[in-house]
Amino acid sequence: MSGSRASAQKKKKKKKKSAGRRVTRAERADLFELYERSVQAPEVDVEFFDALYVERFGESPVSLREDFCGSAALCRAWAASSAERTAVGVDLDKETLDWARSRLQRELGTEAERVQLTEGDVRTTGGESVDVLCAQNFSYFVFEERKELRSYFERCRERVAEPGIFIVDLFGGYESIEDEREDVTDHGDFEYVWEQHRYDPINAHGIYKIHFRFPDGSTLLDAFVYEWRLWTIPEVRELMLEAGFAAADVYWEDEDPDTGEGLGSYSLQTSAACDPAWNAYVVGRR
Repeated sequence: MSGSRASAQKKKKKKKKSAGRRVTRAERADLFELYERSVQAPEVDVEFFDALYVERFGESPVSLREDFCGSAALCRAWAASSAERTAVGVDLDKETLDWARSRLQRELGTEAERVQLTEGDVRTTGGESVDVLCAQNFSYFVFEERKELRSYFERCRERVAEPGIFIVDLFGGYESIEDEREDVTDHGDFEYVWEQHRYDPINAHGIYKIHFRFPDGSTLLDAFVYEWRLWTIPEVRELMLEAGFAAADVYWEDEDPDTGEGLGSYSLQTSAACDPAWNAYVVGRR
């Protein structure tokens, strides 16, 4: 993914339950719900995307396409934000899309018809042009060759309306390439573990994993495993421009001036400090 992307490998092992044995929290867990709770903030994304579009074009966007949509949390939030809005989500994983459709019906009811979820390759799945196209949660890192990523960006340019914007996020910093590094976030009823398993400095290929731990001692190891190229901001910007976008702007995460911690908001920047770990967006304008 972003939850269950083409680059994610879900490993859910079914175990035989002996008579009288208590079922663990890990065995009862909903993998996609855990992912959404620990990784995503779709309502915040919707506000950010809307603000970007209004800033550039003076009106609110209506249509969204999310490539590598996974459980389609962003598509659901987009449709829920306005009765006029429509969303298209594209992903390769049928199991994830089935879960997404079920959640979509539960949350939006009859309004779910404004969201179309398609099983397919983001490079070849067509459709009408949209106001906002995005590839979230570093999912496009699955394209590890320059020519592959440029080709994908060219397809994205064709699918973005004029005017329109294409949004991708990315991460970096020297902490992001440390081998065998774990960062743990406590969510109360479970812990989210981000593991930087291995990084190769010659080809920028990295292996990253997500695990979940529960208060009863049970775990979901390798819940999601990603094998990616860790692209840099200059590379992504250059490839967007080569693909034909008129601009490729960087939105850097704002920081608390006292603590240096990220605030979860982003502003247009042309330079930034060498933070040990950072998140940013690159926004291509049609």
